[in-house]
Amino acid sequence: MASKQSQPFSVTRQAPELIAPAKPTPHELKRLSDIDDQEGLRFHVPIIFFFRNNPSSAMKGKNPAKVIRDSLSKALVFYYPFAGRLREGDNRKLLVECNGEGVLFVEADANVTLDELGPEIQPPFACLDELLYVVPGSDGIIGCPLLYIQVTRLECGGFILALRWNHTLTDAYGFTQFLKTMEQMIQGAPTPSTIPVWQRDLLSARNPPRITRIHHEYEQFDDSMDSLKNTNPNDLVNKAFFFGPEEITSLRKKLPPHLKNCSSFELIMACVWRCRTAALQLDPNQIVRLSCLISVLNKRYNFHLPEGYYGNAFALPAARSKAELLCKRGLGYAVELVKSAKAQMSGEYIQSVADLMEMKGRIKFTSVGNFILSYVKNSGLADVEFGWGKAVYGGPTGAVSSMMSFCLEFKNMEGKSGILLLICLPKSTMERFQEEMKKMTQVTMEDFYDINSALKISRL
Repeated sequence: MASKQSQPFSVTRQAPELIAPAKPTPHELKRLSDIDDQEGLRFHVPIIFFFRNNPSSAMKGKNPAKVIRDSLSKALVFYYPFAGRLREGDNRKLLVECNGEGVLFVEADANVTLDELGPEIQPPFACLDELLYVVPGSDGIIGCPLLYIQVTRLECGGFILALRWNHTLTDAYGFTQFLKTMEQMIQGAPTPSTIPVWQRDLLSARNPPRITRIHHEYEQFDDSMDSLKNTNPNDLVNKAFFFGPEEITSLRKKLPPHLKNCSSFELIMACVWRCRTAALQLDPNQIVRLSCLISVLNKRYNFHLPEGYYGNAFALPAARSKAELLCKRGLGYAVELVKSAKAQMSGEYIQSVADLMEMKGRIKFTSVGNFILSYVKNSGLADVEFGWGKAVYGGPTGAVSSMMSFCLEFKNMEGKSGILLLICLPKSTMERFQEEMKKMTQVTMEDFYDINSALKISRL
């Protein structure tokens, strides 16, 4: 995303303020679950929404910053832990001190229109530091605000909503539930349609804890073996890759018959894992992992969390392979590994993770040879709106790190629907990754005819 205007892009921010719940809320300590407070989730998740000016909407002429500020204050009455601060207890156990201190809010103005930001709005965002400013002292984990919101008005009447939340408090599903409550407060609802449920004990360790599954995603190694550990942050590059009908058809043709019905996301996960591993140029015998983020909210896992539960409710079962085998065998090999990893997921699996955290001291995810990929399609983030219509773009600002990436549904400027991959790698590695991806997704003339035939059949 780049500005087409001649003058330099600039954002004028007002002083940050703390937004407290609109009504008095309980002052208490609340324990996070043993899934919530693991080391690997102690960071802030940035997301962003771009909204056009919509003259036909009920919001015509209204100040989006004031509307969102007011709805935020009302939503915090129901989600009052967001207005508190984290404290750390025995065995590094995290608790929320619900004190009503508030969340950080910044009102801002930019000297651009939405159209001047480019023909296609998608990550990476060159001006992100201006749209999601880090207020000094606000980005810590303990004792810092759990949520930061910046509303930036544009000259065209549109606006940008950028947010950053502490991952230990909630995942994308839970945070979307919070945003939906804000949306309903704007519409005048006295209470949210889904009442938030805390009950973090449901995903806490058993007594006594017992590890009943194998968790390759938490295997601990000497991190000097991590090929990305000492990468200069200034050398990291964020990029987005679009998988449309052509690319997905091309990939699917590389599979043996018994795997051709795999999901598009399984196909993309396998492709990206394979290309990334090849681009990293690892020792052929090094074990590499792909951790698949899977929510336990899916009813198939028979783990009954109450409606409205907004804690972290996912696990990351990992596929494993020697680097050489992953790169030299066909794409079907990687797809089989991905499907096997996903098949590990169950209610017992996530309960075993909670027990492992209690027994092993909240260990972090494996960093050596591990890649975490999350598909945010089912979280509902892209469907959030506040009265101005659906966002032009709504979702992650980019990959969280060189180890953690996102995929989301996306429609490109040509009107094609597909899946957008957000990934971060060192510059030289990214160049090799692009070449590997090009080889894997290159569309042949045969693919072109297959795609057109499929489109014709779908129209019948």
